[in-house]
Amino acid sequence: MEGSGQNRDKLLKEVQNNDLDRYPDHAAGSHYRRNKETVRTAWVLTLYDIGKSILIILLATLLGFVFSKLGFTEANIITVYILGVLITSVVTTSWICSLISSIVSVLVFNFFFTVPRLTFIAYDKGYPVTFAIMFIAALLTGSLAAKLKSHVKQSAQAVFRTKVLLETNQLLQKAESNGEIINVTASQIMKLLSRAVVIYSANQGNLEDPYVFCPEEDAEQKEGIAADNERAAAEWVLKNNKHAGATTGTLSCAKCLYLAIRVGETVYGVVGITIDDYPLDSFENSVLLSILGECALAMENKKNALEKEQAAVLAQNEQLRANLLRSISHDLRTPLTSISGNASNLISNGESFDEATKERIYTDIYDDSMWLINLVENLLAVTRIEEGKMNLRLSTELMDEVITEALRHINRKSVEHIIMVKSKEEFILAKIDARLIVQVIINIVDNAIKYTPAGSHILITTEKRQNMVVMHIADNGLGISDDAKPRIFDMFYSGINRIADSRRSLGLGLSLCKSIVNAHGGEISVQDNDPHGTIFTFTLPSGEVEIHE
Repeated sequence: MEGSGQNRDKLLKEVQNNDLDRYPDHAAGSHYRRNKETVRTAWVLTLYDIGKSILIILLATLLGFVFSKLGFTEANIITVYILGVLITSVVTTSWICSLISSIVSVLVFNFFFTVPRLTFIAYDKGYPVTFAIMFIAALLTGSLAAKLKSHVKQSAQAVFRTKVLLETNQLLQKAESNGEIINVTASQIMKLLSRAVVIYSANQGNLEDPYVFCPEEDAEQKEGIAADNERAAAEWVLKNNKHAGATTGTLSCAKCLYLAIRVGETVYGVVGITIDDYPLDSFENSVLLSILGECALAMENKKNALEKEQAAVLAQNEQLRANLLRSISHDLRTPLTSISGNASNLISNGESFDEATKERIYTDIYDDSMWLINLVENLLAVTRIEEGKMNLRLSTELMDEVITEALRHINRKSVEHIIMVKSKEEFILAKIDARLIVQVIINIVDNAIKYTPAGSHILITTEKRQNMVVMHIADNGLGISDDAKPRIFDMFYSGINRIADSRRSLGLGLSLCKSIVNAHGGEISVQDNDPHGTIFTFTLPSGEVEIHE
């Protein structure tokens, strides 16, 4: 997505700096878990942690007795207890365990390994200093271990956050519609939070029908989170561009926390996440807002792409209109001028013309009028196709009759060419709109007459292949260049003049042929004739004779 990286970073920075402090943080500093267990704060002790701490001190004491039997000094035994405090800091979840373990380790060392033993009395004046140093060393070691564990946890969260956002971005880039974007967003939120999610898409300032996504264990919530009172909270978020619902000061009776899917002041939708008794912690909030930012950017990019596509279509239509008007204005002027001039000559000087001259003038008027009729027919057909109003009147027709009908209406100059018709079977039937296929044959044959020298051969061949009828119209003229072939069926394109500017080269005939053939479910193509010339080939659905007894 163009520019999405820079916009995404800017958005994430904005939401992290401005949005997070708006949400009540019910579990600041809590241990992040992806299931729905009640979060534990750092000062809460559990029986599990207490049991592990006691076990570690017991093991350190036993090891201390072993060292004492082996004749090791008290300094070696002290290191064993310091090691125990370090291990306690690593395996427990609360820093209070490290503090208590440090105090208990000093007392146990004093009780078992200083003279007099099995008492808390120390005769040696240096023991208090030893105890203090041991306590400070154990406490510092435990604190450092706790900080290291916290750093590892934060790093793991950062890696998880990066992984989720990267995966979200990749999935959103593949999404082709707002519906797919919503599905991706909901699946990523459920993957992160394991909570039911409801998403409303915004359309012209109104919420559309909700998309509800629930984990299997929360399927019973599906109806509740789509209720009218829940929708009211989502509508408030849409109108005010602020959060609302559970854990907030606005519509707090709702089951879900509702957040806007937005870029700046533009809201593309509203997402609701069930809260129940488990509010989101700060890390979950951070990742959730990042996912919503990705979703909003994807929707904005999709909207921009759609607007660009619509603008391109509009520009193309305007260009087509301009080309059409320019071509028609030029092409109509020539035959109309010729018709009016010849008619004026007949009116003014008709009595002085001999029969040969009159015949030539009549022929010119007829040719010009027929050309105008053909032009108007093509324009009307193109208009119907562009507006989607081409209604096919399908019937089973004999192709020889269709070809015969077409040849009756081709250019008068066809007498200067040799036109032949061949069929590989005696009867070939096709299910077609005969009127339109006649127009296709006329356009292609007239095109061959127009661009081949007098005396050229034009061969029309028909054959049947499986369930399709294949027609070839070949000539032995100069042919079409390789550069022109890819565009030969484009509207307003001429093989000689790229944009038609002269009479009889408006560039609609072959484009119309392609549209008609495609509407019948066939295909049209052009290739070189051997040794020279051009072959137009198009396919049509074959037909069968229905016999009613």
